[in-house]
Amino acid sequence: MSAALITSFYESFSRRDAEGMVACYADDVRFSDPVFTDLRGERAKAMWRMLCERGEDLEITFRDVKADGERGSARWEARYSFGAAGRRVHNVIDATFRFADGEIVEHVDRFDLRRWSGMALGVPGKLFGWTPFLKSAIRKQGARGLDAWIAKRGR
Repeated sequence: MSAALITSFYESFSRRDAEGMVACYADDVRFSDPVFTDLRGERAKAMWRMLCERGEDLEITFRDVKADGERGSARWEARYSFGAAGRRVHNVIDATFRFADGEIVEHVDRFDLRRWSGMALGVPGKLFGWTPFLKSAIRKQGARGLDAWIAKRGR
């Protein structure tokens, strides 16, 4: 069942079906990745809604889905254009999950933020993507973008 839940999550993502994705999550889900370090509940769900809405050329693939009754994992890849410059990003992500009552209660994505910043931000990201300053700036920008998206849509 848990492997099917992960598969459903990523199949929904590949169709940019945010509602299908968030239906896999518990109401009080916890999500984190190198940009969005601690999202909970509706804020985590809003992030997926925002990414699906904005990801006009988003392409998602996934593989290596593994799960037991309590934990699971998958590797997924995202290809998309980022920002006003439209830089192409190919991000490779390792995901881990924790389940309860047939829902995802915790989801952690891990990827190389320095590699991502080099693709998304160009030369500044390649040169400074490893620095705490740039990592912090990326996280703040992500939070501001999510806040603005939520404020505009009311969820």
